[in-house]
Amino acid sequence: MKAVRFHEYGTPEVLRYEDADQPVPGADEVRIRVAATSFNPVEANIRAGVMQGPIPVRLPHTPGIDLAGTVDALGENVTGFTIGDRVIGALPLTSTGAAAEYAIAPARMLTAAPTSVPLVDAAGLPLVGLTAWQALFDHAKLTTGQRVLINGAGGVVGSYAVQLAKNAGAYVIATTGPRSSEQAKMAGADEIHGHGIPPLPEPVDVVLNFAPIAPEQMTALAPAIRDGGVLVNTTVWMPAASDEPRGVRGINLYFRPDAEQLAQLVTLLDAGKLHLATTRRVPLAGLAQVHAEVATAPINGKIVVVAPNATLN
Repeated sequence: MKAVRFHEYGTPEVLRYEDADQPVPGADEVRIRVAATSFNPVEANIRAGVMQGPIPVRLPHTPGIDLAGTVDALGENVTGFTIGDRVIGALPLTSTGAAAEYAIAPARMLTAAPTSVPLVDAAGLPLVGLTAWQALFDHAKLTTGQRVLINGAGGVVGSYAVQLAKNAGAYVIATTGPRSSEQAKMAGADEIHGHGIPPLPEPVDVVLNFAPIAPEQMTALAPAIRDGGVLVNTTVWMPAASDEPRGVRGINLYFRPDAEQLAQLVTLLDAGKLHLATTRRVPLAGLAQVHAEVATAPINGKIVVVAPNATLN
């Protein structure tokens, strides 16, 4: 099969589009004929070698945390799936990824693909959708009527967080750059402000930080949160701010695969209550160019990486 792999850490040039052995599923695993994976910024950091401590991978390594495709083979003990099922999932950060024609996934990490969007585009949902979900519901424990400040609401994770928070009955205050303000508006934010902490007539219950900010900006977020509130941060190289005397918790979020949560995201998507981020498709052979592109400028929307011979509808 064809796959993209890197045999050493380094710049995007270390990514090779090459032949690799077709994998064989073990017990409790499924082999997927890949329709598409997607690009996530953390994968560039893994490739560059700066995440070897928290995310160790074995070389040569195939990137591609997100996965969309059809079940091709079942390992021992696998139930609930049949050959030909259309599925999506997020793979463990340290495992061999889905930037290939075939990929192996633990069966427990897969769920049925959405029916309302093309399978290749659904590859853009798992990691970013789960990150937003886990920030809001696992860590912030969001409830109806709460006020949420989302810093970086114009990005892909931020736009999902806005949609999910509105679905949950929250009042959403979004901060974003001018290029992304329209995305935050379309996602349903109640207020949209530029970069920085907006004027707040009253404290918020929850702050989500999805944007790279300076340490002093992180520190300044805590006073905007009511006593007993929470700040959830995904830029984990900088610890989340907190205020212990007031009971304000700071939580650093590490994404984790979760098929049950992903199934809930799919249900919302197929019901029209969640909308995919703007998607651009590139062929698998062009993944190295994607890594080179994002090293020079931020990307808008989501890039899905389409496997050879994948059906595009």
